[in-house]
Amino acid sequence: MAEDPPGPPQRLRHTEHVMGTVFSFDLRHPPTRANRAALREAVAWLHHVDRVFSTYRPDSAVSRIGDGSMNVRDAPPEVDRVLSMCERAETASRGRFSARAGGRLDPSGLVKGWAAEQAYGILRAAGAPNSLVNGGGDIRLGGEPAPGRPWRVALADPCRPGGVLTTVEGRDFAVATSGGAERGPHVLDPRTGRPAHRLLAATVTGPDLTWADCWATAAVVLGADAHAWIGSQPGYELLTVGLDGRARRSAGFPLRVTDGP
Repeated sequence: MAEDPPGPPQRLRHTEHVMGTVFSFDLRHPPTRANRAALREAVAWLHHVDRVFSTYRPDSAVSRIGDGSMNVRDAPPEVDRVLSMCERAETASRGRFSARAGGRLDPSGLVKGWAAEQAYGILRAAGAPNSLVNGGGDIRLGGEPAPGRPWRVALADPCRPGGVLTTVEGRDFAVATSGGAERGPHVLDPRTGRPAHRLLAATVTGPDLTWADCWATAAVVLGADAHAWIGSQPGYELLTVGLDGRARRSAGFPLRVTDGP
């Protein structure tokens, strides 16, 4: 949840139900024709991603590749790019992230963060860099919300429904959280095919939401070992909440000075 600074400039907001979740946009730019057009393009992109990658649509490229009725080479070009990124993520996470964690092709663990990152790229390229794209709680924050002010994002406390664990702040960064506090254990350990249960939550910050989202998922599977592993991912920082409710963070995790778990 991103906090609003006092006295924000003119802005353009939008909420879109797509990809099985809610995406929200907050452009800290005037609602000009060009900015509205960029927002429409970003929303259209998300619907395109849903048509291509949804595992709930039997006619999607991913579903057809999974059932053997389509080859990757015949799918839209972004499918090959995404599957290549999934392979990279699987290698980098030592097998803790996989597009086949449940035994079938499902790159959803990467696609949502990647789609939001690309949507932000559309806004930035159109001249609206000071924008936020929130895909179901995984957030890409571009530029700054007002001149001289950082973005601030409150992290939910997995031990206290409705409570805030801490707040992160910064400029031009991404933040992604994974865990079973709200939805129950749903992150699968690719090694066993069963839900991971070593952490209540893992939050990763970094320059790109694609990888922040992947690494948060991997961290839930890695458990406490994730803190030693995250150092191999330059630019990314980690905060975890263990099963005992204790929070632990990497040295560079961007907490506000006044806050802390």
